[in-house]
This record gives sequence, C-alpha cells and structure tokens, in this order.
Amino acid sequence: MESISGKSGRNGPRNSVTNGGSQSNGAGRPLGSYFGHNREEVTRILIQSLHELGYDSAASVLSSESGYQLETPGVATFRSAVLNGQWSEAERILVRSFRNMGVEEEEKGASEENILLAEDVNQNEMLFYLRQQKFLELLEARDLASALQVLRQELTPLNFDIDRLHALSSLLMCPTDLLHERAGWEGPVRSSRERLLAELSKSISPSVMVPQHRLAILLDYFKQHQISNCLYHNTAEAPSLYSDHMCDRNNFPSAVSTTLSQHMDEVWHCGFSHDGSKLVTAGQDRNVLIYDTNTFTVIHRLVGHTEGVAFASWSPDDSKIITCSQDTTARVWNAETGNCLLTITHHAHPVTAAGWAPDGQSFVTSSLDSKSSLCHWNCAISPDGRRIVAADTAAKIHVFDFNTHEKEYSLALQSKATSVTISQDSKHMLVNLADGEIQLIDMDTTAVVRRFRGHQQGNFVIRSVFGGAAENFVVSGSEDSKIYVWHKENGTLVETLEAHTKECVNSISWSPVNPGMFVSAGDDKTVRMYLVGKYRKSGRGRRDESTATRRRLAGFPKDQRFANNVRILMQQLTLGEY
Repeated sequence: MESISGKSGRNGPRNSVTNGGSQSNGAGRPLGSYFGHNREEVTRILIQSLHELGYDSAASVLSSESGYQLETPGVATFRSAVLNGQWSEAERILVRSFRNMGVEEEEKGASEENILLAEDVNQNEMLFYLRQQKFLELLEARDLASALQVLRQELTPLNFDIDRLHALSSLLMCPTDLLHERAGWEGPVRSSRERLLAELSKSISPSVMVPQHRLAILLDYFKQHQISNCLYHNTAEAPSLYSDHMCDRNNFPSAVSTTLSQHMDEVWHCGFSHDGSKLVTAGQDRNVLIYDTNTFTVIHRLVGHTEGVAFASWSPDDSKIITCSQDTTARVWNAETGNCLLTITHHAHPVTAAGWAPDGQSFVTSSLDSKSSLCHWNCAISPDGRRIVAADTAAKIHVFDFNTHEKEYSLALQSKATSVTISQDSKHMLVNLADGEIQLIDMDTTAVVRRFRGHQQGNFVIRSVFGGAAENFVVSGSEDSKIYVWHKENGTLVETLEAHTKECVNSISWSPVNPGMFVSAGDDKTVRMYLVGKYRKSGRGRRDESTATRRRLAGFPKDQRFANNVRILMQQLTLGEY
C-alpha cells in the first residue's frame, strides 16, 4: 500500500518471522518442496481453504499434523478484534506493531501481540480505515454525538485523505436509509467488517496472514489461463479443474446455415434483440426488417425512411427500435406492432448511430454536420449508464459523463474510427479504425489493451463487435467479403470465414442467448446466419453481381472543430403517449 502521509518504514528482515516450525509431518516424512512449490505456503493456503469451505475439524487436523499455523497469535487476536468491533484492541496491536518495526524479534517482548507488517505501509492509513468503520457504525446506530467525537478527535488528527474526511462529515445529516449508498458501504456490519479486514490485510505480510480466499483466487487465475489459451472457448461455463481444457473447433459457429435475401440492396446493419428472439436488419433499400429467429421469417417491414438506413438499435426491453437514416431523420418504432412512434427531425444531415440509456426512457442520436452523403461518426452508451462514447471524423474519441454530459476525456486515434462498441461489463470499448486496425481500450485507464489486425478496411464503414459466450471473441467484417474472428484475451486470429459473395461485410451480430450462432450483413444484399459445423446446410444464396455503392471515408473536413461537426441529441420518450 503506497504511503501517502510521507511516513514509511520497513518491518525488519523479511525472514525474521516464520509461521510455524519447519518440522516434519506426523508420518515422519522429510520436508521438501511440493512439486517445486513452498510446502509451508501450500499447507497454510489449504488450511485457510478448509476453514472457508466449512471443514474446521479437517483444518485443525491438517494444522496439527503439519505443524503449521494459519496465523500467528498476534494476527488471530487482531482479526478477532476487527470482526468483533473491538476498535481499541485492534488499534493497540496495530500501533505496537508499527512501534516494533525493525526491532529484532528477541527484543520486542510480548511478540505474540505483534503482527508482521508489509514493507512501506502507512500507519495513519490503517488507523483511518479502522476509525472510519467505527464512525460509520455509530452513524448507523444513530449515535450522532459519539460519531461526531470520532470524526473530530480520532479521524481528523490523522490528517489523511482530506477529501474522504469531508465526505464522511457530510454523512452526519444523512438519513439512515441512504447512509450505505452515500458512504459506499454495502451490506450488514459483519460483511463490512470482513471487507475492512481484507483491506487491512494488504498491509500485513502474507507470511503471517494469508490473503483472503487465496486458493479461490489462484483457481480463478488458472481458469482464466485455460480460457485465454483455448482459441475456440465459446461457453459461459468455467473449465473443470479435473483436466486441461480445450474446446473443439467443430463447436464453433463457422458454417453458413441460412441466407436471408429479403433486402433489395446492400444490407448495412444487423442486430439481435436482447432476448435473442428477433433480428433487425437495415440497408440501402430504405427498409428495416424484423425477423422471428425461430423461423427467420419477416414479421415486420418498417417503411418510412426516404434514404438508406445505416443503423438500428433495440431498446433494453426490446419493445422499441431506433433507426438512423441518410434522410437526416431517426425514427422510433414499436417492435411488436411495427408502428412508428416518433420521428426525430433535429438533425440537418445523415444520422449515423444511436444508443439507449439502460432505463429505456432516453437515448442518444448522433450526426455530422457536413456535406458528405454518409456520416462515419459513431456513439455508444455504456451498459452501466455511466458514459457516452463518441467518435468524430478528426480521429478522436470523446468520453462524456452520461448524467452531467460533461467530457471526461478525449483520445487521439491513429486514424478515423468507423464504429465504437462497449463491452457488457462497461470496462472496455472496441474501436474500428479506418487504417485496418481494431483497438480494445480500457475505459478507465484509456490504455490500448489489445490490437487486432488482418481484415481489410479503408473504403467502407465496418462495425466490429464482441461475440460469443462471455464476449470471448472480437468479430469484424471486411472489404474482402470475409469475416474475421479473434480471441479477445490473446489477440490470436481464430477464423477467417468465407462470408458473402462480393465486396464488403458491413455488420456482425452475435446471438445474446445462443453462443453458437451469429449473423452478418453484406453488400451482396443478403444476411447470413452461422451455426456450428454440424448444422451446415447446402447453398450460399444467389450471387449478386450488381455494382455496390461505395461509402468513402475520404473527403471529410479535417480542420473543423468537434463542436461544429457533431451534434449529440438526448431524446426523452414519454412512454405513456405511445
């Protein structure tokens, strides 16, 4: 834990205290490493895990037979004090341990009451966490006088994290029912004390206090390693611990099962509903089609746009669809009846993208105020409702706070972005670049986590997406009529699929309920559905040799300011009116 107040210290030699003796077990077998792992570490982690699994007797037997204790007496006393709210006792042990940092073991005295601290820990920080918990519990008990005393006489003198201190002082007038939310303090007292102990344990040497749930964390690392090295991992189920894991390529959706040919011109967009029961497609023929995914028959043909439709977005409850068109309008449709509920005419130029807020009561539309026939500008709202992400034609990404509309940051890109997609956990965004690279960007740190290359892009608008179970893949169309699939975690190109019969594959959508199915939309006027190999059907549809309409990325103004180029409109729907 980083020192903030400037005070720091080292707790003596790291090998000055060990946890348990180096004796042999009851069978008299000599001690040694366990397949190259430290025997003491393995045994103590097992003891901890047995306790967590509820096998206390077995844990005691293992401790007795091995001669290793899970924790030193000082740590056990400290743990008990924190979990039982004995704050004076917890502070006494903590202060004594800091006082004895660097002192030889034989000189400490009452060593059973000391805990071995990690390097460079901060005493005031640990005391702040303890006293903060004490303060919040007093507030919850509505003992405001004692809480105020703790704030003034115990927390304030530490001079640690002044912003947090001010936030705590504001809670004195907070109603009880809002206390946990405003304090960021979830759950009952017992669980909050356990979280406090887990936080404090980061400052205690693991040689005397094994980090909480250590075996479970190690198993998670192992499972993630298995998934990261399985190119075709396409299941939400975690790999078994019993054997090494590898998914069969035959269970990956790589075969064209059905070709939908109801559009009369290029198909620019496709998208499954959130429940997977319907599919929407849109294109240059100005039509928006809704299919039933059980039969893939058209149940609605949404007619009203006077120019090509570039994008469609389902509301969170799948009851409505927004469509974005080159005719400078966006329309909201009732997905059950096919009726148009609202026509948005605020934009003066083609509308390129839209995104729904998580509550389904509002949405964002985007457009570029330029003279180009098609906008290459995109926006998205994070699933957690925190952020709006927008890409402009000046090769920049802009991230806004959804509630305040204030800009959080901007990112300069190496070329123009043609699409932005946000992961379901709202942690990453996937950005298609016109120079043929797809970037996976951490939304908090802004770091480029991974880069995906191999597909062809430069002339057309292509929208890449996350796909598969747990979004394990990155999928993109391409200007060579193919579909490219990468493993999200290791960046490996998994599949290059022969998709459509000519030119560009514009859009991909992976079923949210069936990881073994996705669809693509292309310039050959078709929508194609892909299933695992065993579902392959003969025939790939009629080849259409008509000339495709080029959607050029070149020609956009580069010297105009972002504010002059882009309009973001927040539309509020009064649902009762429709």
